[in-house]
This record gives sequence, C-alpha cells and structure tokens, in this order.
Amino acid sequence: MNIKFLGATREVTGSCYLVQINNKNVLLECGMLQGSHEHERHNHDPFPFDVATLDAVIVSHAHLDHTGRLPVLIKEGYHGPIYTHNATVDLCEIMLVDSGYIHEKEARWENKKRERKGLALVEPLYTTTEASTTLQYFQGLTYDEEIDVCPGVKLTLRDAGHIIGSAIIELALSENGISKKVVFSGDLGHKNAPILRDPYQVNYADLVIMESTYGDRLHRSWEDTWQEMGTIIANAKSNKGNILIPAFTVGRTQELLYEFKQHFTAWQLADWQIFLDSPMGIKATGVYAKHHEVYDKQAVAIKQDHQGILDLPNLHMSETTEYSMKINQINSGAIIIAGSGMCTGGRIKHHFKHNIWRENAHVLIVGFQARGTLGRSLVDGCEQINLWGEKIRVKAQIHTIGGFSAHADQQGLLTWYQGFKNKPPVVLVHGEEEAMEILAQKLKYEYKAKVVKASYKQNIVI
Repeated sequence: MNIKFLGATREVTGSCYLVQINNKNVLLECGMLQGSHEHERHNHDPFPFDVATLDAVIVSHAHLDHTGRLPVLIKEGYHGPIYTHNATVDLCEIMLVDSGYIHEKEARWENKKRERKGLALVEPLYTTTEASTTLQYFQGLTYDEEIDVCPGVKLTLRDAGHIIGSAIIELALSENGISKKVVFSGDLGHKNAPILRDPYQVNYADLVIMESTYGDRLHRSWEDTWQEMGTIIANAKSNKGNILIPAFTVGRTQELLYEFKQHFTAWQLADWQIFLDSPMGIKATGVYAKHHEVYDKQAVAIKQDHQGILDLPNLHMSETTEYSMKINQINSGAIIIAGSGMCTGGRIKHHFKHNIWRENAHVLIVGFQARGTLGRSLVDGCEQINLWGEKIRVKAQIHTIGGFSAHADQQGLLTWYQGFKNKPPVVLVHGEEEAMEILAQKLKYEYKAKVVKASYKQNIVI
C-alpha cells in the first residue's frame, strides 16, 4: 500500500493524493489550482494518473482547492462514488455549478479576443451542465460513520471544524494481512472559531498527512480579533467611509454574519447598512442554516432559542447585478461583504473600483491570501492595482485581521498532532515552503516526529 502526492505539495491549492492498495486506487481530493493566471492554466493539464483505474474518490470539504476539478474527472470517464459529508454535498451543489459558470464566462471572453486575432478557440475547463452532472456521483455521509470504500479500505469522516461539513479523513487499510491506519487532516479548523466545533482529536495513526497552511505563525487571540474589528468599524464610522470585506463565500462569510450578530450592539452596527453581495454566499448561508447538527454549543443554544444565528435587521442580500451596482452609489455607511476571498474575481473587484482610491474607505482582509493574488498584493502594501486594464491608486486603509482564520495556526496544528499517542510519522502538505519547513522543524524538535515535506509526484510506502 502506498500514497502518491499529486497536488498541494509545497503550495496551498490543488489538493490531490492517490492511495493504492489491493490493486485498487482511491483518490483523496481533486482540487483546483488557484492564484495567478499562469498557475491556474495547469488546471487544463491531464491528470497524473489513469482516470479509468480509479475505484473511489473521497473529498474532505467543499472548497474548490479540494473539489474544483471533480467535473473534469467525470468528463474524463470516472463514474464511481464521491464520498464526503452531507453538508459538503449541499455546498458542492452551489460551488461547482458556480465554478462552471465562471469557466464558461472566462472562455467566452478569451474567445472574443482569439476570434479578433484569428486564433483557435478554447473550451471552458467545464460547464455548468458538466458540474451539475458531477453531483449525481456524490454519496453523503455523517461524521463518525464507518463505510467500506473498496476491498481493504474503510472510511470514517471526523469533524475538522474548518467549514461546515469539513472532515478529517480516517482510512483503515488492510492488505495481505497487514493493517494500517492513515489519517488525513484535510483543512483543520481554528480552535474556538464561530459556529463550528473544534477539530476532532484522533489518538492513533500509522501515518498522518497534515496541512501546514499556517505552520509558521500564530493567530491573534479571538478576544484581540474582535477588539480590533470593533475599533476598525468605529474608526470607519467616524471617517464616514465604507468598509469592504473580501470574504470566502463559504465559511468566512457566515462567521462574519454570526459575529456581527453577537457584537451588534457593542460595534454599533445598527448605524450601518450591511450588504452580503454574493449570490453564492447567500446560498451557502442557507446551507449553514440547514445543518445545525454540526454547530458548537453556543450556536446550538442560539438555535434552540428559536433565533437564526446569521440574521441581522439591517442585512441586505444582494443577488442581482443591478442591486450590486446600486450599492456602488453609497459613499458612506456601508459594510460590503463580497467574494472572492482572495480578490481574484467576483463582485469585490467592482467595489474596489468605486472605493479603494478613497482615503476614508477601509478594506478588511480576513482570510489567507495566496501568492499571485490581488489580495496578497494589497496585504503586501501595493500602491496601485490593475482592474480591467485601468490602474487605480490604493488610498483605502488596508487591515489584515490574522486572527479571523478558518485554519489552525502553528500551535493548533502542533496541539492536534500531540493528541496522537504514538507520535506517528507525518507528511506535510497544503503549505508554502517556508511555513512547511518551520512546522517540520517544530514537529521534529518538540515530538521527535519523523517528518516528510511532500514533493510533487512523491510516492510513500505505508
């Protein structure tokens, strides 16, 4: 039995790992590469394995860097099961179809330019129809339910606490009388995060495959995070400007709404108009409202008091383009939550065009910004940005709120690993080189762990 590492090796997108056992092939994750245009072009590359040989697919959660190439897999002939949590099935119904729409739109724009130049036309990575077709192969599971995936492979999903439905993947493997347990962390949640429970603690494994996104840093405490956000909102109010929040439509958006409700009075939010300007974010919020069985104790208590955990009296849901355009007529007093979370597309870029050159505007960065993205450029202090061929100066105040993360920080990752009583060997994935190296050294020093930093196409025998 062995595992091939085929994505998210020394980077944070494109998760993909192939488990081979008993002449069977089980794919963990089928993620999309995200970031620069050059990077994303590789999503059109052939899979580094024979799709026809796959027996099962397992995905940890709905984010596109873990699921975004599933429709391509189906296009190329895979017609087997895709196992994941029930809430992830519901989210993928939203996210994959939206992704297909974006690919169609991008292909149309590219082909307009190609037609004028007499170049060959391109096909979208996949269409909305192909994304919808993918959904029929999903098989939803609950946490802690053990199932047989194929001969010698038993699967159990544990709560990862990252976004709703996110899972730690436990694989009980058996071949030629030898049994091994492999635990893949998926994306581990940030302890005490809003709405969801903390990551489940597994106590034994023969091999741990662990993310390392924030392996080089510690998050600010939740108390300091809320205090900072309250201060920013108060300052923006006195400056009579707007607040722009590029937020991942799944997870971060719902956490923001939840905390806005919890701090509604303290942050004087009644004085603002709050806009969720994201059709997909609105739908994802509905999924969060539906799956209350995975809430933490505080969110359960709010739900039991017959309150919606995400509703606000001054929240405006903006679904249409026309509504979104009207928001841009507001020069002061608006809090605008919009995708995309790394500012690579979506409606947030339109709001930047109308606000980011204003000195009284504020931009709240509340999520990880990968290299090559517009969001990363803002975090790094760029003085101007390019939007649709127009250079726009950056005069807005840019705030990076590091504590507001859906990923465990270095201490969270170390604490989770500490829970394994036998201190098994670790393969680090889903992290940039620097973060991965620092976490590897910490694991070696503090726990004497055997650590491998996964390389692309590396094969590890279990």
